[in-house]
Amino acid sequence: MDTPQPRTAVYPGTFDPLTMGHRSLVRRALKVFDHIVVAVAEQTPKQPLFSLEERVDMIREVFVNEPRISVEPFHGLLVDYVAERGASVILRGMRAVSDFDHEFQMALMNRRMNKDIESVFLMTDFKWLYISSTIVKEVAKAGGDYEGLVPVQVMRRLQERFGPPNGRNK
Repeated sequence: MDTPQPRTAVYPGTFDPLTMGHRSLVRRALKVFDHIVVAVAEQTPKQPLFSLEERVDMIREVFVNEPRISVEPFHGLLVDYVAERGASVILRGMRAVSDFDHEFQMALMNRRMNKDIESVFLMTDFKWLYISSTIVKEVAKAGGDYEGLVPVQVMRRLQERFGPPNGRNK
């Protein structure tokens, strides 16, 4: 009898910065997959707040005690990276219907480039539906309260850039 191969999923993104929604999705995905690779994209159409190295370091700090989660930077086409890692699944999170169009297009293009790689979508926990990395950065830049929206390791880095949250919403 063959030993089953571990199921690895690659969760790509810019993670600028990693939010509690991202963290929740990765932990929930461990119920389905044996190993999750958080693949931090170098290329992004947005101007990142944190460098690629800073983003990778922060995420590694968040998951330091999770042996089934690895964090790596990646460059180039996602399907090429997924294949190089020996994985066959791209993990994506969906917050709302508005995410569907973009994710659907990307999944179809990835499938066209490599038919052996599947896209799997997990819905975000309802309590994180409203947050995104962009919203967290905007709130932090404006001095608003972002406590609880990002892991403490990320919060420290945001505080280094923008100072502590002002606590208005407590």
